[in-house]
Amino acid sequence: MIRILIADDHPVVRAGLRQILTAAPDMMIVGEAADGPTVIAQVAATQPDVLLLDVTMPGAAFLTLLGNLKRNHPRVALLVLSVHPEDQYAVRAFRAGASGYLSKERSPELLIAAIRKVAQGGRCVPESVAERLVARLGSNGGAERHETLSQREYQVLCLLGGGSPVKQIAAELGVSPKTVSTFRTRILRKMRLRSNAELIRYALEHELA
Repeated sequence: MIRILIADDHPVVRAGLRQILTAAPDMMIVGEAADGPTVIAQVAATQPDVLLLDVTMPGAAFLTLLGNLKRNHPRVALLVLSVHPEDQYAVRAFRAGASGYLSKERSPELLIAAIRKVAQGGRCVPESVAERLVARLGSNGGAERHETLSQREYQVLCLLGGGSPVKQIAAELGVSPKTVSTFRTRILRKMRLRSNAELIRYALEHELA
């Protein structure tokens, strides 16, 4: 029996996932969570085989949460579900420790198959993401500017692009406002941007916020 924890801040989404998963004879839901701190507590308490994790969980930056879970619960397979395009966040998610990444637009049948695959130690890599990675390997300098950023710089870019103030970002990431400002300066330099307005525009155009 595959033990599953559902983590999504929308009750309707959790209800839909619960309905899909309870119909599978080899799956059992052991808990639910609606925010980052509850996810961490529930994983520790229930020790699921698979965590279905929404990208936009309140109370925790996505990549920080992923890294925390992977570091403290390495046996739990992390299957990320997102409304964002698969090729926008998937590579970063895999780098942070995810076992799989699926768009919420995918079919219930594909979700069930993905859960079974990651529960057995496999990886669920969407075809669109695999094609993008192959294309990137065969190109010369064709990567988007944000792909040159470190994991933490990327987190700060997404939060700034979403309009979060520096103090809020600092609290969410557990660093000082001065550190966030330092990251912002690095991001602007690496991405050849001149202002916060350009940074926000870039994040919105690339669906990073």
